[in-house]
Amino acid sequence: MTESHYGFATRSIHEGQEPDPRTGAVNVPIYLSSTYQLEGIDKHRGWEYSRVNNPTRDALEVCLASLESGATGHAFASGMAAIAGLVTMMKTGDHVICTSNLYGGTTRLFTQVVVHYGIEFSFVDTSDPENVRRAIRPTTKLVHLETPTNPVMTLTDIRAVSQLCHEYGIPVSVDNTFMSPYFQRPLELGADIVMHSTTKFLNGHSDGLGGILVTNDPVQAENFRFAQKCTGGILSPFESWLVLRGVKTLAVRMRQHDENGRQVAAYLAKHPKISKVFYPGLASHPQHELAVRQMSGFGSMMAFEVGSRANADKLLQAVRIITNGESLGGVESLISHSATTTHVSLSEEERESIGITQGLVRISVGIEEIGDILGDLDQGLKAI
Repeated sequence: MTESHYGFATRSIHEGQEPDPRTGAVNVPIYLSSTYQLEGIDKHRGWEYSRVNNPTRDALEVCLASLESGATGHAFASGMAAIAGLVTMMKTGDHVICTSNLYGGTTRLFTQVVVHYGIEFSFVDTSDPENVRRAIRPTTKLVHLETPTNPVMTLTDIRAVSQLCHEYGIPVSVDNTFMSPYFQRPLELGADIVMHSTTKFLNGHSDGLGGILVTNDPVQAENFRFAQKCTGGILSPFESWLVLRGVKTLAVRMRQHDENGRQVAAYLAKHPKISKVFYPGLASHPQHELAVRQMSGFGSMMAFEVGSRANADKLLQAVRIITNGESLGGVESLISHSATTTHVSLSEEERESIGITQGLVRISVGIEEIGDILGDLDQGLKAI
């Protein structure tokens, strides 16, 4: 299946996943072979060694590239491995501009590991494109955006920043994990690279780690293939199959996530014990109009302020259906305390500078019955 005119849900089920020619199996087999028989010297059937490519991983990469309107996909062992792959080809003296409120693990990788190779990073508020322009140097080789940000849901205008960066010949990458390609497709807005932790909404079942980079740029594609081959941080056949399984229901899951998310946000916005809700779907969000223009839905990720670490702890211990746990994007609702989980590697001052207080709670709204989710939040907030 290669026709691009098919709808999103159809492509998520069929793209790269034609019935197995040998058996007729409608699901892509899990090819566990590490090596493949060669037909002669420098002659093979398309596969030589599974670190380089694997039929199950190939199917996933084709599918996810299609869903992001990209030419090629490159699957890694985790979201962080994908981020590492993104900067693998950077050289000493290169400069990268990043959204200031990145996922804490990305910031940790950049500032505690990659920086030691002589690569420089500037963290700026990319919600104003002019901040990006002011940060550009002659050595700037990449602008990496996260939109919406984790966890305070600040948006960056992908089209505006991409147009600006292209004036200087600088590629733009976007972490699209929170929205999934169902609600936001950065390449269609002018970005050059899109990244996901497939662990989250793409897999959707909290049972496997993974990451993906998608691009339309043949030079970047070759860089990512080289990074996969050289570093070996590739996605296993079994976990590639898990993501393929999950992606088949991505469209229907995201619609329910979005429906539930909107209702939870509306409930939280009216609750007397909550001082602020961070959710782009609320008209009160300062970038609501950009969200409407840039995304086709608002999703199920949000954060809210309960006033103190003690209050957050009471809530997280009181919920019963909603699970107190890290990660997001699964069919189950998950709630967490960002300051001690996703952004624990930052200092207190760094967290406060990007709005992550001790009273901030993040929730990934699942697809359970909405009445049960709201009921659990109601009884949990009574503990405060």
